[in-house]
Amino acid sequence: MTPETANQLRLRPAWSGLLPAAPFVGAALALVFLLMRGAGVLGPARWQWALPLGFVLMAAVPWILLSRQGRREIGLKAPTGRFAFSGALACGAASALLCFALGMLLYGRGADNWYVSIADSYRRAIPAGGMSPLMLQIALTLPACIFSPVGEEIFFRGFLQRAFAQRWGARAGGWIESSVFGLVHLVHHGLVANAAGLRPGIVSAALWVVLMVLTARMFGEIRRRADSVLPAIAAHAAFNFTMSMAIFQALW
Repeated sequence: MTPETANQLRLRPAWSGLLPAAPFVGAALALVFLLMRGAGVLGPARWQWALPLGFVLMAAVPWILLSRQGRREIGLKAPTGRFAFSGALACGAASALLCFALGMLLYGRGADNWYVSIADSYRRAIPAGGMSPLMLQIALTLPACIFSPVGEEIFFRGFLQRAFAQRWGARAGGWIESSVFGLVHLVHHGLVANAAGLRPGIVSAALWVVLMVLTARMFGEIRRRADSVLPAIAAHAAFNFTMSMAIFQALW
């Protein structure tokens, strides 16, 4: 089996004609999910459903397009290694703390801090009235530890990385996929207005994208070492949990 063949997606027979266009299909799906995320985060309250729906559809992509063997090859299987999950959880939490510390060091509690922007999006998502601080924290943290990690890791580190690797090779495909992941997260900081109507600065938005690209590469390396996307989901969940804890303890 050549490296090119090893990188190919195994599509369902009904979709086999799409194999040469798989990278472009993946990019088109990423754009659709970006628009859904943007509507859910930046749009009016009546569009908030688009955010979780986008994550559900991300997770569904391999079952719609790939054969059973294809799903296994993108990492939907048990991981190898005894410490795959414990190491992944530690890496995810440490990465979130690093992002928090850097944001506080550079920008304090100002609008240029990426976690402040995310805290503002939390406030828009669920009105605080009538909910205790603990219940509010649970209501916002629990979905962030389920929908985003499962949907994004299956789609980005599973389907999209393999689709890009099919055309550009595993190494380049991984960096391209991670760059798309980073740019998508401009929806959360960079395109988000704060309560005063001001937008974060270009430099802080660029730093946020770089941090998300590097975080995505970490998730990708976890997925590669474990030969499974499941530890990457665990790392992503640990990142989101730690980020949420930092927001509620220091920025709420």
